[in-house]
Amino acid sequence: MVFNSPEFWSALAAIIAIDLVLAGDNAIVIALAARNLPKAMQTKAVMWGAVGAVLVRTTLTIAVLWLLKIPGLMAAGGLMLVWIAWKLLAGSDDAGADAKVTPATTFWAAIRTIVVADAVMGLDNVLAVAGAANGNIGLVVAGLVISIPIVVWGSTLVLRLLERYPNLLYVGGAILAWTAAKMLVSEPLFNDALADRPGVATAAIAVIVGGVVGGAWLRKRRPGPEHPSSTPKAETEVTS
Repeated sequence: MVFNSPEFWSALAAIIAIDLVLAGDNAIVIALAARNLPKAMQTKAVMWGAVGAVLVRTTLTIAVLWLLKIPGLMAAGGLMLVWIAWKLLAGSDDAGADAKVTPATTFWAAIRTIVVADAVMGLDNVLAVAGAANGNIGLVVAGLVISIPIVVWGSTLVLRLLERYPNLLYVGGAILAWTAAKMLVSEPLFNDALADRPGVATAAIAVIVGGVVGGAWLRKRRPGPEHPSSTPKAETEVTS
C-alpha cells in the first residue's frame, strides 16, 4: 500500500472516520479528569494528556498489528469488531453506564488518569484502526496523529452532530462492520479457499455489513424500551 495509492487514502479515511465515531467517550474522560484543575492548567492537561494517550494507543495498535499476523487472530479480531459495531448501533443491556473517572487535583495526576483511562477504554479503537490499516504502520501513525485534534477539539462537535442527526451513527457503524468483514476475509487461514473465489469474499463483506446495519435498524424499530444511539464502553474506574 503506497502513499499515493487509492487504497492508502481510503484506509486513512476509514481510520479518521473510526476515530470520529469512537472519540466521544475519550473526550469525556479527558474532561472529567481535568475538571478539578485550576483553569490555567486545564488546557495544558487536556492537550498533553491527549498526546500521551495517543502515543500509548499507537504503541498498542502496532502491537495488535503484529498479533494479527498470527494465524486465526485476524478472524478473531474481525468477529470482535463485528460485535463492537453491533453494540455501537443496537445498544446493549448495560447501556447508560458512564465511565467513572476520579478527577485529578494535580497536573501530572490528570495526565496519568487520562492516559490510563484511555488505554483501558480504547480497545475498540485500537482494534478498528489496526484492521483498517491492514498492516501498514505508517497508516497507524498518521491516523492516530490526526486523532489528537479530533479527541481534543473535535469530539464534542461530533457528539452534537450525532445528537442532531442520529442516523450518522449508521455510517460509522457501517465503516466498523466493513473493517471487520475485511479482517475476516483477509484471514490467512482462508486465503486458499478464497483465492479463486473473489465473489465469495465480496458477498461475505456485503452480508456482514448489511446484517449489522440492517439488523440494528430493525431492532430499533421494534416496539418496546428505547435502545441507546451509542454504545458505552466498559465501565472504567481510575483513581489518581
